[in-house]
Amino acid sequence: MGTHPHQPAALRRGPFRGSDAVRAGLVTKNQLRGKSWIQLHRDVYVAADLGDSYRLRCQAAGLILPEGAALTGRSAACLDGLPLGELGDSVHVIAPPGTRMRRRGCRIVRTPWLPPGHIRPGSDPPVTVSTRTAWEIASEPDLIEAVVALDVLFRAKRPRREAMDSWVATFPDSQAAKAITLADARAESPQESRTRVQITLAGFPPPTPQHKVVVNGRVIARLDLAWPDAKVAVEYDGIWHADAQQLRSDRARLNQLIDAGWTVLHLTSLDLKDPARFAAFCGQLRAALTRGQAG
Repeated sequence: MGTHPHQPAALRRGPFRGSDAVRAGLVTKNQLRGKSWIQLHRDVYVAADLGDSYRLRCQAAGLILPEGAALTGRSAACLDGLPLGELGDSVHVIAPPGTRMRRRGCRIVRTPWLPPGHIRPGSDPPVTVSTRTAWEIASEPDLIEAVVALDVLFRAKRPRREAMDSWVATFPDSQAAKAITLADARAESPQESRTRVQITLAGFPPPTPQHKVVVNGRVIARLDLAWPDAKVAVEYDGIWHADAQQLRSDRARLNQLIDAGWTVLHLTSLDLKDPARFAAFCGQLRAALTRGQAG
């Protein structure tokens, strides 16, 4: 006998309502108490060997949504296939006032501002449309992390950045509007997004992400962040840059950029986290931009 006996294929696709499975004759109540299944919420189960993930938790919460409620924010984006949300994060649910729902691991936002057009027609489980999903993410308290997530949404065009213009115009003084204004669909990694936003919030003009440097008709580099008019760039150094072969390639690339008149500054996660180190970096960046603009 296997480790997890009697797991019908229909119940191995993801979370399911135990009462529905019992009613359909797929499993018995006694079997649901066995090691083949894990109970995620009251009456919500999943096959024990399917593993756990934030996406699975969102699917499970979607089975117990009250009438008129929907998954939103990072949870809706995750179910839409975007790499947002980590195991342990709360599942984000939006619901009309008076809605009763108390579930472990779920964060419920009750609001009268939930018109029918904000929930995607035919979605199962119900999720908000991409613009409302983006707005909920933009409203998160951590401004920088909200922008990091918005960069992912806008890069995937779910929604397009311009689709949020009317939302920003309606609530211009909100933090959500600020987050959307700071977001950039050209960003290619969370750490580059964090670097860009932190630099911008420090008072610098917004840099151009993934700027291509062309010399004699050939692209010699694509820079993480750049101020092309001043020929100044900022490169984020992650762990992979410590690889010897990558380091040699980086140095050759840097030499080409210097020959082309560029100033390239580097920073690490420690520079972003340590206020003194970041202040020193900002001084270097300010001086480089001043020289570049003067030249």
